[in-house]
Amino acid sequence: MEKLLKERIDDTNIPEHVAVIMDGNGRWAKSRGRERIFGHMNGVESVRETLKTAREIGVKYLTLYAFSTENWNRPKEEVDALMDLLVTTIMDEIDELDDKSVRLKAIGDLDNLPPKCCNALKDGMARTAENDDITLILALSYSSRWEMTNAIRAIAEKVASGELAADEIDSSIVSKHLSTHDIPDPSLLIRTSGEKRISNFLLWQIAYAELYFTEVLWPDFRKQHFYEAILSYQNRERRFGMVSEQITKN
Repeated sequence: MEKLLKERIDDTNIPEHVAVIMDGNGRWAKSRGRERIFGHMNGVESVRETLKTAREIGVKYLTLYAFSTENWNRPKEEVDALMDLLVTTIMDEIDELDDKSVRLKAIGDLDNLPPKCCNALKDGMARTAENDDITLILALSYSSRWEMTNAIRAIAEKVASGELAADEIDSSIVSKHLSTHDIPDPSLLIRTSGEKRISNFLLWQIAYAELYFTEVLWPDFRKQHFYEAILSYQNRERRFGMVSEQITKN
């Protein structure tokens, strides 16, 4: 199945940036009579598989929604376990990431992370900073409303100080003040588990992204499912506000 799906993929039409809302860990664990953290632990293999597949087909940026600002409201035991899992995973995977020329980045309110977690993340990013095969972006303690509020505040401060005139503010100015200012906008957003909502993720950046929803729970997400998302993307016409005839002509 995987081979047949891969053969159908058009290598000239690979999305440069794919973003993923990794949903369903808790339900996956609950269906097996286990605690939610068991689902998160098994979801790590899905991260490995997705990164490997994205890299193999030529995706240059992969953003994973790992922990939202709202997730801090979950039970303390689960949050603590998630933070420990993040530290352990980064430490276990960093050699492999470096060997495969994967650059690690993170977006979000990183200062709000526990010191041990923040330090492991910063060390991993520093070690892989020169890698250029694919960039893996972890969205941690992140939400779009948090991001856009910070951007608006920063722009307002520049206007107040005279560094920027109000009539100079346009979409490019806003983009430059977002966490993703040095990353191209996603062309494809995948959400697992059957939920069909964006959940405060990259709201500005996905203005023209193709959305792909799958019933597969994140711990079960594998190479064939990523291929299916890519094929769905390639079978769509991306018009960016134009009509079909204009796209064909261009």
